[in-house]
Amino acid sequence: MAARTMGTPSNARSRATRAALLDAARQILEERGFEALTMSAVATSAGVSRPAVYLHFTSRTDLVSGLFDHISAAEGLQESLQKVWTAPDALNALEQWAQHLARYHPRILAVDRAVDRLRRVDPNAAAHHKRVRTKQLESARRLAGWLQDEGHLAVPWTVVSARDMLFALISSDTIEALISDRRWTQRRLAEHLSVLLRRTFVGMV
Repeated sequence: MAARTMGTPSNARSRATRAALLDAARQILEERGFEALTMSAVATSAGVSRPAVYLHFTSRTDLVSGLFDHISAAEGLQESLQKVWTAPDALNALEQWAQHLARYHPRILAVDRAVDRLRRVDPNAAAHHKRVRTKQLESARRLAGWLQDEGHLAVPWTVVSARDMLFALISSDTIEALISDRRWTQRRLAEHLSVLLRRTFVGMV
């Protein structure tokens, strides 16, 4: 069962309040960490009362789940992925995949970490986490299959093993280690991921 949310309100004022709460939650996560993310802190940051937060989100888990979807929309997840799937061929799609990972995933590190922590103690958060990972796995499978169909997938990779490795490279641990710990720029990450993916998965062309 997916995490329950209260939905997107139809009233313009309510939508604005919900967006302000989500923006406040994101800022708290990114600047102060998960421990600082409380309903009271979000209310204070957004300039609303604590009860007002509960009109939009039933719990902190509900808030974090809504935040993940909010950031996905704000940071253009679908638009970023569209560049992969509208590429003219699998090799260009692989390049666009590297660009997508470097462009999009550093922006969601804080909320991804929050979901990862919550899923260990909350079944709704676990269901949300599973939904996101399932979509990522499906995308990795689609890309691996495209390489295979065009005869580019290198030996000894199979569609399944390539899918699994592509999926593993989406890991926030990998992205965070390079962006946060090693201070790579997103441009550098994209360039090196592109080289890594091509040399790993593509046979002689």
